[in-house]
Amino acid sequence: MANGTIARTDNFRSWFMEKLLMGMTWPEYMRTLITPFNVIAAGILAIGLPLIAMRFYIGLSLVTHSSNEYPWGLFLGWGLFGGVPLSATGFVMATAYYIFGFKRYHPIVRLAVLTGLLGYFFAVVYLLTDLGRPWRIYYPMGVAFGTASVLFLVAWHVATYLTVQLVEFSPAVLEWLKSRRVRRWALRVTIGMTIAGIILSTLHQSALGAMFLLAPGKVHPLWFSSYIPVLYLSSSVYAALSMVIVVSTLSARFLKDKCGKTFLSSLPKLTLGLGKGAAIAIYVYFAIKVIALTHDSNWHLLNTGYGYWYLVEIFLLVLAPALIYSIGFKKRSVNTVRFAAFLAVFGVVMNRINIAIITFNWNLPHHFAHIIPPWKEVAVVLCIATIHVLVFRWILNRMPVLREESDYEDAH
Repeated sequence: MANGTIARTDNFRSWFMEKLLMGMTWPEYMRTLITPFNVIAAGILAIGLPLIAMRFYIGLSLVTHSSNEYPWGLFLGWGLFGGVPLSATGFVMATAYYIFGFKRYHPIVRLAVLTGLLGYFFAVVYLLTDLGRPWRIYYPMGVAFGTASVLFLVAWHVATYLTVQLVEFSPAVLEWLKSRRVRRWALRVTIGMTIAGIILSTLHQSALGAMFLLAPGKVHPLWFSSYIPVLYLSSSVYAALSMVIVVSTLSARFLKDKCGKTFLSSLPKLTLGLGKGAAIAIYVYFAIKVIALTHDSNWHLLNTGYGYWYLVEIFLLVLAPALIYSIGFKKRSVNTVRFAAFLAVFGVVMNRINIAIITFNWNLPHHFAHIIPPWKEVAVVLCIATIHVLVFRWILNRMPVLREESDYEDAH
């Protein structure tokens, strides 16, 4: 009896280690870790992790110069406000595939869901890094309900949506673990989870914009508008489609050996389709921006320093990607569409940074001194972003995301 238990334990340990090491021995696996990217990542982590530890031990002032007047630094300007629209990939692609029946996008649905899952998870990591007392985050969520607070809505939606996306992605994990019975249960609830994701995402994407409605006069009038919740929601749609193109392109480029034949062969055609959808979404967003500018009668502000910067954002980072998308789709140029996707993603992030950092309290003295973050804040952000990439790559290397397991014909 004892020998049988020991044998089962040894078999489980051997099976689990094979999963973790991808069938290699420890020496073989360690040799694969010595790459230029991993060396650079190790250097970033060697600087960033001690700073994160010191931030929690000493305080937030160690790594940021944020204040009551300038509350949003890179942790939220980049990590939360910029990260959440890019993480709408799961909700947009799952809706297109499971609800609207765009079955041709089958090869990239899991990649989109994983991108969204990790995006939201690390947005929470950035938030916890920025909070003065992060260990108290349960209090406003579960003890003293702040139901009149927009952040209360966002916090509960993000927490709930993380759970939804984890369930949506669980079939890939269960296939990796060869757990057929639980996987069948997970597949049955996929439609329900997708519907829940639609409800949660549409509300908290717009709620992030609605939060700035509580601070009239602080955001520059060209970026502040009563339309800002609609603008945040509409921009998240093309941000998600563009992000799927970016992530799938990078995956095919750097993890080609982990990609299935179906994924690689269908990717050019799917990229063109995503580009077409993103172009339409950007034109809609651009039209709403023009309506907001007209509604608020802020045309005269365009002939100012901030006005010139606003025009750069609107024409170079919004309209230009839409036009490049259109040209790429018309000429069937996949590389052109991919370039537009990278530019569009950069544009969405810059829009969020413009609102949360660059134009926030624009009329206060010494404003520009607060725009440039201290090097410690940059190092912490780079550290968290590096961990994000490492976790993403770890999952793609092991789990059936870019490929399908031959044992599961209905893998998606």
